[in-house]
Amino acid sequence: MHVIAYSVSSFEIEFLENANSLKHQIILNAKPLRLESAGLAQGSEAVIIFTSDDASEPVINALADLGVKYIITRSSGTDHIDLKAAEKRGIKVANVPSYSPQAIAEQAVMLALALSRKLIDTSRLVHDYNFTIEKHVGFNFFGKTVGLIGLGSIGKATAAIFNGLGCKVIAFDIDQEMEMDTIERVSLEVLLKQSDIVSLHAPLNEDTRYLIKQETISQMKDGVMLINTSRGALIKSEDVLAKLEEGKIGYLGLDVYEFEKGLFFEDHSNDAEKDELLQKLINHENVIITPHQGFLTHEALQEIAQITMNNINAWEKEFGQSL
Repeated sequence: MHVIAYSVSSFEIEFLENANSLKHQIILNAKPLRLESAGLAQGSEAVIIFTSDDASEPVINALADLGVKYIITRSSGTDHIDLKAAEKRGIKVANVPSYSPQAIAEQAVMLALALSRKLIDTSRLVHDYNFTIEKHVGFNFFGKTVGLIGLGSIGKATAAIFNGLGCKVIAFDIDQEMEMDTIERVSLEVLLKQSDIVSLHAPLNEDTRYLIKQETISQMKDGVMLINTSRGALIKSEDVLAKLEEGKIGYLGLDVYEFEKGLFFEDHSNDAEKDELLQKLINHENVIITPHQGFLTHEALQEIAQITMNNINAWEKEFGQSL
């Protein structure tokens, strides 16, 4: 099958090539998928994309007009794909529903631990040969209550780590049945009220967009720690910034950002104008933001590449190489 992959970073090439094993004619392209770059898919039956790519209706239509029949995203989320437009044009869509959930879980816990012990500020001072510790008083996680919003494979992997730290783990999930004895299932209201740390692990959809906003933040404990390694638009960034400045939110750890598209995964250090909201968040000493890199482990990249190629193999087997 002829395949083109968009937004391929240098660190992905080895994993994708190994997973493909020369079976498919695949072009690994660093350019993101946009309307102006859709033409690169000329002659390809399948397109592999990433969360930063644009798979809106105009792009879907452009790909369909070129004869593209399949879209595979190297992510679990599909909120960057207009699924209705793809269905209308007869394009089949697949994702990577689960890959090394421990990678994302460990990123979430890493952010939480680094925030709690003021690790970033400590490291900066040490680099300046300043070894004072007065401003670096943190807190133990042992005995704290961690509230997980979302209990998919990543939420459960996160729960296991926090349990190991001696935390009480409670969780809210709309759809899933409770399967772990170490987690207490509660309502969203109870979770927000009782949690010292709130960690988001839900998909982005109409029900979860802006789940964390002024109204829900007001239900949380004063000085709460908020962690988001799922999707940026689960939280309303303006409201979170306001509550940070009020002191309602005591710590914020983000691996995703509401307006990250066109920003994350690229070097914008020399931009004359920068995202004002993001700048304000970054400037808070009790905030750590990483650029959507929770998946960035050898194990996760290998699984993502293999499942991506498995999707293509399955389609080729079911429908034949040329339709």
